[in-house]
Amino acid sequence: MDETHNRTTLVKGAKDIAKEAKRHAAKNFNKAVDRASDEYSTQRSYNRFQNEGEEENYDHYNQQDGLYADNAASDEEGASSDATEGHDDEDEIYEGEYQGVPAYSDGKPQDGQVALGQPVSDSLKGRKELENERQADEEELAQQYELIMQECGHGRFQWQLFFVLGLALMSDGVEVFVVGFVLPSAETDMCVPNSGAGWLGSIVYLGMMFGAFFWGGLSDKVGRKQCLLISMSVNGFFAFLSSFVQGYSTFLFCRMVSGFGIGGAVPIVFSYFAEVLAREKRGEHLSWLCMFWMIGGIYASAMAWAIIPHYGWSFSMGSAYQFHSWRVFVVVCALPCVSAVVALTFMPESPRFYLENGKHDEAWMVLKQIHDTNMRARGEPERVFTVNRIKVPKQLDELVEMQNESANPVLKVLYKIKAELTGIWSTFMKCFNYPVKENTMKLAAVWFTLSFGYYGLSVWFPDVIKHLQADEYASRVKIHNNEHIEDFTFNFTLENQIHKNSVFLNDRFIGMKFKAVTFVNTSFINCYFEDVSSVGSFFRNCIFVDSFFYNTDIDDAKLTNSRVNNSSFHHNKTGCQMTYEDDYSAYWVYFVNFLGTLAVLPGNIVSALLMDKIGRLSMLGGSMVLSGISCFFLWFGTSESMMIFMLCLYNGLSISAWNSLDVVTTELYPTDRRGTGFGFCNAICKLAAVLGNLIFGSLVGITKAIPILLASSVLVCGGLVGLRLPDTRANVLM
Repeated sequence: MDETHNRTTLVKGAKDIAKEAKRHAAKNFNKAVDRASDEYSTQRSYNRFQNEGEEENYDHYNQQDGLYADNAASDEEGASSDATEGHDDEDEIYEGEYQGVPAYSDGKPQDGQVALGQPVSDSLKGRKELENERQADEEELAQQYELIMQECGHGRFQWQLFFVLGLALMSDGVEVFVVGFVLPSAETDMCVPNSGAGWLGSIVYLGMMFGAFFWGGLSDKVGRKQCLLISMSVNGFFAFLSSFVQGYSTFLFCRMVSGFGIGGAVPIVFSYFAEVLAREKRGEHLSWLCMFWMIGGIYASAMAWAIIPHYGWSFSMGSAYQFHSWRVFVVVCALPCVSAVVALTFMPESPRFYLENGKHDEAWMVLKQIHDTNMRARGEPERVFTVNRIKVPKQLDELVEMQNESANPVLKVLYKIKAELTGIWSTFMKCFNYPVKENTMKLAAVWFTLSFGYYGLSVWFPDVIKHLQADEYASRVKIHNNEHIEDFTFNFTLENQIHKNSVFLNDRFIGMKFKAVTFVNTSFINCYFEDVSSVGSFFRNCIFVDSFFYNTDIDDAKLTNSRVNNSSFHHNKTGCQMTYEDDYSAYWVYFVNFLGTLAVLPGNIVSALLMDKIGRLSMLGGSMVLSGISCFFLWFGTSESMMIFMLCLYNGLSISAWNSLDVVTTELYPTDRRGTGFGFCNAICKLAAVLGNLIFGSLVGITKAIPILLASSVLVCGGLVGLRLPDTRANVLM
């Protein structure tokens, strides 16, 4: 009896255990089905990008377990027990409730799990196979990312970033124009001989060339925002410092480092902004962003016009420290850079950069911020960001040289720098791999030709205006021969005169100015000079006998082949004296540049409105060819007004080429080398600027035919090459 009872109890217990196991299995399976259906309902726009093999495996799994699930469900009613049954109300999550960052899984089995049906481990695959898988992942991400940006919409976030990045681009435009405006004043103030003149323009462009390549490549490694912050900070600090240094060599160094910093602005700004724009908005809004470069040029021209000619804005501490008005102008031109640095600290990193580097959670948070910011601005704060999982490209391991923890900190820094430079160079070499190699070569040719013509003429043209004015000024010179002036007091300005074979006896020159006055074969006997300044004035083959000089700037540099007998100099002014009084040529040059920059506005508007309608390549090639033709007609300009009109026409036509070239360069490179590729092209641009500056500058005053014909021919050739580039209007960002 007891044995029968015990056997019955054991059988009943075994049945209970079997029922309980079946109930748990059915419950787990139902949860999996619910989770899969929820994911499908919220992510149906993105599921079409999943691999077909994964879908087939999932269907096969459902078919195998379907029978078991039905059997388990049939026993569910009898399988309940008081110890295990209950409803987890506290675990429910309602729609619209913040659920945290979705967990990202790369498909690898977790600890303690069996990798049934998983592909071969990455450690057993070759490098080429891994790169092919990453390429496939990037293509899938490009399609999904485009849909995500469409869901996020275009609104307040993009406009905030638009103005912040616009300040950085404005700083680049200011830096370019500062070179031409400061060049004459800085070289005069620092007594630079003719042999050293022109180095300021070249050294700044050289700094920008290396900066574009370095910061653009580094932005693909450490991020768009971080690199832009550092590069703009370097620019602002050394630009501000350059306004206070007195030596020309130190000034050149500060401007070179300042140029190195601002060199990263263009490649990073366009890469950064393009990665938060949907395809249908990209061409138009990148073109609108280019307007800030024009605004930077207008700002620099207006500030130069308002500040530099005002000699009263300067001050000095003795004769050793001079702070002239052009230095005030340099300080004012650093303000857009400082503003950009402050505003940029409040913006997030590019989400596309995060995804490219395997940072799924960080990217999801930024995308959610973009979505929520735009939805709140639309008055729809209840809209939920429905993206739960984003495709992340396979991350390829890189060999890194590890250092001992106890190693010298200096060596650690050096190894870190070496590793970053090696990474930049490795990414740069990828720009010459298939399929972007041919595009890189074509882009480099277009960038070189466009910038050679534009920057060469922009630096050369102010000098041409000055040369024309100098010719007109020289045509009005007054020539005095065989004068004999005795016992006369000169207390007024002598301007634009030539005195030949003259004699000044017992004359007094007090509180007066020689402006563009040349004395040739002239004698000064028993003359008195006090508080005299001589701007552009020289004494050639002259004789000074028993004369006295007090607080004048007449020195050996102005006494060419002259003799000084029994004469003395006291408290001579040191340094090169600057004055803008009654000098309207400075006003005129700055005003001409202001008009030339303002003429870009119509071209900017037209290019922004038509960029997505007529296509990038048509606008690029057509603009370069037309600007080359307009540049050719500068050869026939016989007056200042005619040349100024042609300059404005040239600037208005060429700006469309710049805008379309920026858009095409951004869209042709994949995300992992976009900054590097753009930086390389921009470095080629600055190299062409250096060559244009040196070549065109050496021809000022000699001939205007060669520079104009050279610029015209290279622009037309570059436009024809640009037409051979692939059209990117319908491309998603790879």
